[in-house]
Amino acid sequence: MGVREEKQQLVAEIVEKLRNSKTTIVTDYRGLNVAEVTELRKNLREAGVEFKVLKNTLVRRATAEADLTGLDEFLTGPTAIAFSNEDVVAPAKIIVDFAKKHEALEVKAGVLEGRIVNVNEVKALASLPSREGLLSMLLSVLQAPMRNMALAVKAVAEKKEQEA
Repeated sequence: MGVREEKQQLVAEIVEKLRNSKTTIVTDYRGLNVAEVTELRKNLREAGVEFKVLKNTLVRRATAEADLTGLDEFLTGPTAIAFSNEDVVAPAKIIVDFAKKHEALEVKAGVLEGRIVNVNEVKALASLPSREGLLSMLLSVLQAPMRNMALAVKAVAEKKEQEA
């Protein structure tokens, strides 16, 4: 396979990732050392997020095919992109939290379910509770009426016992 075919295959893979990803985050990782990049990758991988360092020229070809050319203005300098096919919040949360501790990591932009979002929208996404957090909140809301009913029944039973 020649260089041209390899590049075409890589562009096709990036197009597929852009189309299948629920959340995509474009970052500039310049200034992070190898250990920090490894730590960030590990954190993302544990959440099912793929983090790739990609050539801007190849990503621009992919954005043209995926109708996401609005990302092109952010494809300057060293670019690493996080792709998440499952969790919408996880990549934003992990990257934004990591950037707070490591100022060298810069969030440039993102794609949220096919729509290009700016840095502030990525940060807002990062502040949302995770899927597990939302499920936990839902569970506590659903449990509250049952808990209150149980307490009321217990109170009535105790009152009857005292009367007897």
